[in-house]
Formats: sequence, structure tokens, C-alpha cells
Amino acid sequence: MGVYKTQHNRCENRISVAVDPWGFAGAADVNRFLFSIWIYRIIRIILAVVFLWSGAAKLYNPGVFAVIIEAYGLMPDTWIMPVAILIPALEIILAIGLLFDVRGNLGGITGLLVLFMVVLTYGIHMGLDVDCGCFGPEDPEAEAFHGLRSALYRDMGMMAGIGYLYIWRRFQRKTPHGLKHYLSNFYQEGETKNETL
Repeated sequence: MGVYKTQHNRCENRISVAVDPWGFAGAADVNRFLFSIWIYRIIRIILAVVFLWSGAAKLYNPGVFAVIIEAYGLMPDTWIMPVAILIPALEIILAIGLLFDVRGNLGGITGLLVLFMVVLTYGIHMGLDVDCGCFGPEDPEAEAFHGLRSALYRDMGMMAGIGYLYIWRRFQRKTPHGLKHYLSNFYQEGETKNETL
């Protein structure tokens, strides 16, 4: 009986080492937590809300945003007002898509964020004393700091969140559905309701 217990204990030890060779207690639980669907959803929703708020605030008063764009001196005057409307509208559309996890919207948000970071880096390099304008005329960050560095650091933090979303998708081997999938589901639900009436 004693020999059986000793062999059984050795077998259990081998299994525990194989599962967690470095001896960290609950390493599998930590991975499960870090790559849980809830962390993914929370980060995705936070990013979507930030871009939705940013786009809506700028679109509410595009004239003020146009003045901020002009201060950077990066484009001809004739482009400024159309860009002041197009960028916030794009932010809103992509934010709604990200909120519902539609394929392609995370890539669009990433592209916008890279663009914003490049412009902010240019402004810092040139020593421009302008507001970020990231959240429109009522931007509390502009009132508090009146600078671009804090906006760049914030954007870096958001880029880390985007990086997590990409890693989560790769780790979980999940790909979001395209817009066509959601529209076809919506159409099918509408047909089912009509049939029941």
C-alpha cells in the first residue's frame, strides 16, 4: 500500500510540473483571467466610447476643430473644413462598429490613432503651442494642460489597449464578423417576425 501511495504522489508531482514548470500557483487561472472575454469586451467598449465621444464633440462644432487643424499647418486651406467634418464622422462610424465588434473597425481605429500620434509628435517636434483638440472645444485636457504631450501619452495608452485586442483575437483564434453578417441576421429576424404576424 505504501509503495502505491509513493508512486501515486510521484505521478501527481510530474503532472503538476508539466502543467506549471516554473511553480507559479494558478498560472492557468492568470492566463484565463487575462484572456477572458470580459477583459476583451471592457477594453473594446472603453475604446469605442472614447472615439464616439471624441467624434461627436468635434462634429458638434467643426469650425473650432478646423481652427485647430489650421494651426498645425499641414494642409491647404481648402481641405481644412472638409477634413474637420470627415475625421469626426469617421471616428463615430468606426466607434459604433467597434462597439458591436464588426470586422475591420479595429483596423480603422488603429489607423486613426496612428495618424493622431504622428500629428501630435509633429506638433511637439515643431514646438507648437496649440491644443490637441481631441475632444472638441470643451476638451478638459486642453484647459488643464494646454499641450500635446499628455494627449500623446494618452494615445499611447489607447494603442496598448488596441494591441491587447489584437493579441486576444490571435490567442483565442477569433475573428469578428463582417457587416454583411449582421445585416443578414437583422433581415432574417425581420422576415421571421413578419411570418409570425
